[in-house]
Amino acid sequence: MAQIGEGMDAWSAPGFGARASIGVAVVHGICSNPLTTRPLGEALAGHGLRVEVPRLPGHGTNWRDMAETRYADWSAALEQVVHELAASCDQVLLVGQSLGGTLALDLGCRRLPKVAGVVAINAAVLDRPGLIARLSPLVARLTPALPPRLAGLVRNDAARPGVDERAYAWLPTRAAQSMLDELPRLRERLRQLELPLLLCCSREDHVVPPENTPAIAGLVAGPTVVVPLLRSYHLATLDHDRELLERHIVAFADTLARGEAWPWALPPA
Repeated sequence: MAQIGEGMDAWSAPGFGARASIGVAVVHGICSNPLTTRPLGEALAGHGLRVEVPRLPGHGTNWRDMAETRYADWSAALEQVVHELAASCDQVLLVGQSLGGTLALDLGCRRLPKVAGVVAINAAVLDRPGLIARLSPLVARLTPALPPRLAGLVRNDAARPGVDERAYAWLPTRAAQSMLDELPRLRERLRQLELPLLLCCSREDHVVPPENTPAIAGLVAGPTVVVPLLRSYHLATLDHDRELLERHIVAFADTLARGEAWPWALPPA
């Protein structure tokens, strides 16, 4: 495995005060790394929450490492994080950006012990539109990697100037296809998802079409609140709405910890 990039390793905080018994996993997207999720994780830890910011297998090093991994590896890694949080917390909240949101929803369907809610930020569950997406199984057999833009993935997709997530310049095709292959199964499983959900959706997103979020809300069986992110693109965790995300997630965690009804009135913007 190649060396982990600076600032791209996993990060954690123990929690303190009344919220120390609430564990939160904050998970990054495909081809990305904890540089995109650690700022949000640190902000949540500042409110006393017990936080884990994992680095998914094959990420944060070299795209060739990711090429050796699949969706099942990423899901298993996140499940291990959830079990570790559950061992020291009363409740666990899954927070995911992009692929991380898809993984969080998937694990939420498994009814893991102590998982109390899911926050999905610009998560994908719908099949990608366009010719390249339809040809992706063939592309995955023909080439090991391609520039992300050819698959419709925009690097550093943020309205805030100067954002650099330091994502891979190459997208491993078989690894990416392993995620696309899981989406029909996930859509079916979401019909049984009863956990409280906080769905955060950027109005303008050049990576995951915004219609994914209402699709999730329409599929799940549990109570859902949708938070529109009006000032951010795909990388909302690094964009103008990061503090808005922080505020809603802390309020969500507090609501779940108190056992209050969900959905509820959103805190002021």
